[in-house]
Amino acid sequence: MKLPEITYEDENVFVFNKPAGLMVHGDGRSPKESEAPYGAGAQKTLADILIEHYPEMKEVGEPMRAKTGAGAEKIIYRPGIVHRLDKDTTGALVVAKNEKTFQFLKKQFQERAVIKKYLAIVRGSVKDESGLISRPIGRSRSDFRKWSAQRGARGEMREAVTEYKVVKRFLKDGEKFTLLEVFPKTGRTHQIRVHLKAINYPIIGDKLYGDSRGEVLGFNRPALHAALVSFESAPGRRVLAEAPLPEDFQKAVANAGGL
Repeated sequence: MKLPEITYEDENVFVFNKPAGLMVHGDGRSPKESEAPYGAGAQKTLADILIEHYPEMKEVGEPMRAKTGAGAEKIIYRPGIVHRLDKDTTGALVVAKNEKTFQFLKKQFQERAVIKKYLAIVRGSVKDESGLISRPIGRSRSDFRKWSAQRGARGEMREAVTEYKVVKRFLKDGEKFTLLEVFPKTGRTHQIRVHLKAINYPIIGDKLYGDSRGEVLGFNRPALHAALVSFESAPGRRVLAEAPLPEDFQKAVANAGGL
């Protein structure tokens, strides 16, 4: 299986434009994963593809230990993967080629020195031109797959901060939508999706977080795209990598009258 589009590369890193539908790495939870050796009998992940093309990267980073359905433990390799995007989120994903760079990037993420910009299309006309969502995130009480920034969340509540800026408000078939630039300052699971849901502007196509009204503007997935990432690939070498819009976003933006 071929690698996703590479939008930036040097001796230390790749930046891929991840397509929708591609998991970054397995989690050992699906039946197929638990019944088969890593990468066998399960849907290919970016980690699988990287190992196929760059076997020397297999143990770069932090492998994950997961329990199988039979109660045994297996190792899930995550070659150079220092952050992740949800399966159906598209866009810029940084991968370290070696352990030194992995640790260097990990520190930048921990210190919030990595700049990330996403594009999201939400239902409704967002009231303010810009805003800051600062709401801790915990586990949802209603669904083990979900996270929540609202009352009733369970478990540890972890700090989460997201900034947003309105790019364009528009109408389509009598319904209001808003195209946003979104800047997550922390890196919690599903953070952008959870925060936008919490302020009552769910991302279109995001069935898990409240947008269950079917396909709209050509999206059958959450309308979320990691458009830009900026980081240092080596001390003093700042990289700014952008990811081109996928086809569904291009069509939706055209419907909104362009950028």
